[in-house]
Amino acid sequence: MIGVACALLGYSVAGSDRLEWLDWSNLLVLALLFLVCESVPTLLNVKQAAVSVSFSAALAAVVLVGPQGAALVGMTAVFSVRPGLPLVKRLFNGAQFAICGYAAGCAYEWLGGRARLPDIAGFDDLIVPFAGAAAVFVPLNFVLIAIVLVVTGQADQVPPLRGLAQFMVSYLGYATFGLLIAGLWATVNSISAVLVLLPLFVARWAFGQYLAQQRSYDATIAALCQAVETKDYYTRGHCTRVSLASGMIAQEIGMGSERLRAIRYAGMLHDVGKLGVPTKVLQKDGPLTEEEYAAIQLHPMRGLEIVRGIDFLDEAFAGIMHHHERQDGKGYPMGLAGEEIPEFARIIAVADAFDSMTSDRSYRGARPVEVAMAELRKGAGTQFDPEMVVAFTKAVDRHGWEAPRKVVAPPEDTAETTAKDHDDPTMPIQVVPER
Repeated sequence: MIGVACALLGYSVAGSDRLEWLDWSNLLVLALLFLVCESVPTLLNVKQAAVSVSFSAALAAVVLVGPQGAALVGMTAVFSVRPGLPLVKRLFNGAQFAICGYAAGCAYEWLGGRARLPDIAGFDDLIVPFAGAAAVFVPLNFVLIAIVLVVTGQADQVPPLRGLAQFMVSYLGYATFGLLIAGLWATVNSISAVLVLLPLFVARWAFGQYLAQQRSYDATIAALCQAVETKDYYTRGHCTRVSLASGMIAQEIGMGSERLRAIRYAGMLHDVGKLGVPTKVLQKDGPLTEEEYAAIQLHPMRGLEIVRGIDFLDEAFAGIMHHHERQDGKGYPMGLAGEEIPEFARIIAVADAFDSMTSDRSYRGARPVEVAMAELRKGAGTQFDPEMVVAFTKAVDRHGWEAPRKVVAPPEDTAETTAKDHDDPTMPIQVVPER
């Protein structure tokens, strides 16, 4: 990719007639604007990912200085002052922005746009060519990044198609700042770069606020999850794994990004209601009395009571409340059956049972993944939604499943362990009548 970018730049400077018409003062201002924006990106809620609004300056360069100028502007990403950015990443960023800028410039000219200072009277004529340039720049940028992630063995960092589409739509919206820069340039010349910095950094601030909000949500969920898992040494990590498995099923059935986030939250908090169940009941070894069993059956409703004030959970409430319902109507707390059971709850029921079976417990070792899958298929149609079982089977076949590490039992006086796992479908609960 770096070689392609260098070839483009070499082609641009090979003939002096290609650059002699450039307004080098405008090019310098655009490059500085691009560099400022590229040097202060907003980190995303994704490992080693960041976003900047520098592409707006690159798209403005398409209008004002053409494909060659846009490529030169994009190449200045090499000189970004972002701390800790390795040279290879600087070179990649510069190369991919140069390629995207040049391709967008070619699309702009192909659609009838002319690389020059816009005429106010003919500004409407810029809209269609600019839209075409943005429609080339943004997807090409994502494609180049995805190719590098796949080639370097980081394919798992490529977002799902639905999330990618939504992200590109937001990027295309911010791309309109490039048209704003070009429009201002026609009236106030290069000072437009200064005027447009304010909305650009407002956009950056908005990205940052979104990230801060997501981190706050995640911290809230993690704290509640940790509170649940302190009740039982052996269930540590269970909430996280149920969340992961639920997300795998949701992606397999094509769930959108917002609902995908909600189902992951629901998976994390599905057992939060156990905070309201006496520890002696959860850890009882032997048959439960009817009263004790009723206390366990109430934990989904207790969970809803605990989290009902957390607005961002949205549809996750249904998953928390009904994840112990069964397809045959013999579950709890409301005895719902089939399609009456919310989709989130049907997903979590499969994920919850699978992790329970493949995890160590104080009274038995973890079952192999193949055995757990066979149990899910055995219960499809009676306990589990067959569609969700099939979806999870496909997801595990495609992505695999990393079983939790072997649990070493701690001394009895340092940790409490549950005597029975009420989520394990192979371990039916025994209930004795009250005396």
